[in-house]
Amino acid sequence: MKKVITAVLLCFCICNTFSQNEESRLPFNFGFEQSSKAGKLPEGWFRWGTDDYNLKIDSSVTHSGKASVLIESTKNSIKGSFGCIAYAIPADYLGKEIEVRAYLRVQDITDSEASLLLRIDDKNKNVLEVENGYQKNIQGSGYWNYYSVSLPFPAKAKTIYIGAMLSGTGKVWVDDFQVLIDGKDISRAKRKAKIELKADRDREFDSGSRIKSIVLTEQNTQTLLVLGKVWGFLKYYHPAIAKGNYNWDYELFRILPPLLECKSKSQRNALLLTWTEMLGETISNKGQVDSSMVKLYPDIGWINDTSELGEALSLRLKRVKDAKRPETSYYLDISKGTGVPDFTNEDQHDSLQYPDVGFQLLSLYRYWNIIQYYYPYRGMLNQSWDNVLMEYLPRFVNASAELEYKLAVLSVIGRIQDGNANIMAPNPVVTYFKGINKVPVDIGFVENKAIVTDVFENALVPKSELRRGDVILKVNDRPTEDIIMERKEYTPASNKIQQLRNIGIDLLRTNDTLLNITFQRGDSIKYLAARCYSRDRLFRLKNLQKKDTCFKMVAESIVYINTSSLKNNYLERTMPSVFKTKGMIIDLRGHPLESSIYSLGKYLIPVLTPFAQYTSSSISTPGLFTFSEKKMIGGDGGRHYKGKVVVLVNEQTQGSAEYHAMAFKVAPKAILMGSSTAGTSGSLSDIYLPGGIRTLMSGVGVYFPNGGETHGDGIRPLVFVSPTIKGVSEGRDELVEKAIELINKY
Repeated sequence: MKKVITAVLLCFCICNTFSQNEESRLPFNFGFEQSSKAGKLPEGWFRWGTDDYNLKIDSSVTHSGKASVLIESTKNSIKGSFGCIAYAIPADYLGKEIEVRAYLRVQDITDSEASLLLRIDDKNKNVLEVENGYQKNIQGSGYWNYYSVSLPFPAKAKTIYIGAMLSGTGKVWVDDFQVLIDGKDISRAKRKAKIELKADRDREFDSGSRIKSIVLTEQNTQTLLVLGKVWGFLKYYHPAIAKGNYNWDYELFRILPPLLECKSKSQRNALLLTWTEMLGETISNKGQVDSSMVKLYPDIGWINDTSELGEALSLRLKRVKDAKRPETSYYLDISKGTGVPDFTNEDQHDSLQYPDVGFQLLSLYRYWNIIQYYYPYRGMLNQSWDNVLMEYLPRFVNASAELEYKLAVLSVIGRIQDGNANIMAPNPVVTYFKGINKVPVDIGFVENKAIVTDVFENALVPKSELRRGDVILKVNDRPTEDIIMERKEYTPASNKIQQLRNIGIDLLRTNDTLLNITFQRGDSIKYLAARCYSRDRLFRLKNLQKKDTCFKMVAESIVYINTSSLKNNYLERTMPSVFKTKGMIIDLRGHPLESSIYSLGKYLIPVLTPFAQYTSSSISTPGLFTFSEKKMIGGDGGRHYKGKVVVLVNEQTQGSAEYHAMAFKVAPKAILMGSSTAGTSGSLSDIYLPGGIRTLMSGVGVYFPNGGETHGDGIRPLVFVSPTIKGVSEGRDELVEKAIELINKY
């Protein structure tokens, strides 16, 4: 009886909390009592997810009040797709934790899941935190139940999204949301003090730069080249800009017109000197650097070129170089934990009206200078970064339409040779350029040929006539080789192998529903009008078809571990059985589900051993990269695996997987087998460019303990093994077969 009373009291407290705050929650429409003019969804709420779900107001099934919202599957709904109703709240609150509560009622939720949603974005719509609550296992059918999800509340939060989701088939009703910050209802939460810096108050060019064209004479081109370098140098070196005293984007638009009217180099330099002096005097603070820890020095020797800049401007820039800078910067933050640069307060200007030459030029300048001062692998580029600025000036200035501009951005991104870099989705113009639909197969490069490596299907996507091992010869009558050459410019990658991998991913994309393919199967040449489907649907379908377990016995006394599905808590339960085997195969040909570097590495490496070291940048000396202490693994004094260990790697081994490979490589019983990895490791930095563009770069340098490079060429295996067309056709995993052979041999 006591338990029953406690449960009743708990329910009463929860219900009472909701009713007490009903009035305060009305402005947010958390109870769906305010209808929109359209009437389909409550006021302020909107649809997320796929179109395969019905979302509507339901006045017949409610928890309280006059309405709930129903999310209902349709015949097109499949597991992996989802329907979601969401609501956006400005993150104008102070606190350490945010919680979302709501009531859900479900019906016929069997091979599917219902959940609450909480997501927190920054000012550029970058996801800082997200929780979908699927781990609560809300299934079956039943009456109203109360659920909650919570997250840390980041200081950089700009928008809070709350909602409810259904993945798969069935029905879910939701009602009576509540949002709490540090346990207090949002209506009583403490709000952030609005502190606006001068840079924030400058909104003069929000609607456009007013620079519609620039005539690129030889003199103007040289002026733009010098301006781009001076603008970026001042942005990261001058303390007045670091303090947020200037909207440096908009100062560019102010200096451009008079600068382009200058008749001579000396007149140009005099104007740039006045512009620099406008920022105020600086205090000298020449710091000392331990040269033994330096990997890359700033590339700013150009400020000494008096023949180009003149004596006075050169001297002023050298003073700025030696200036004392604040520990924080308006346009930059460096993570104290990881050393990753965070490019703050960079507006995406996602509603540009093309052409806008000012913003297009700003995009080039912003990107070029971020790479110049904060890209750890700048010293590895196979061309002069100065020459890249000169080369791309005409493309950015002369771009007359959105696609032309964004292809110029995609092209220059490719020049940094970083497989993490691309124009990230959603970006409809770029997506349409590449193709919104795709043939339901995967393409890889085996024996230097584009072949089908996987085929996927379900009730809504009939199986393609293509088969594993088919060699793609032509697409819409164009030879595959020609398509590859054309797409290299717009396919960023760290090395040629990774670039081919990425081209293969997009090879059979189109905006049509059919794609004419000429392919070879064995000795026969065949032709096919292949049906194409939405890439989003195929991505979900592909994930559903992955059935590999994280552990399985692949031969007598040989265990296979797939890190793409390995959870650390399962690892701990399974290791007693693993210790009884004579060989272990660790598959790193994919992104690890969880970091198992230390949880698995402690069983492989008996002695504390260095396996990696980082380089990171700083606010005080832009462009300087110094080494951190070496990263160590092993030597915990526990039980260690005595058998042979084979670690599988290939071009799919990227980022976290490469870092795992570096760690496991130092195990005394381990052998790396396969082919070179993607050459793209290191934590990521987001870069935002005008036109709603988000791209990435490797934010820290990752090296072997001896300083050897991992970027570019990647991590090379000790034993090289590549799949064959015959093996792919037969559905065999030849790397696993070779690993078994190697373990049995020794």
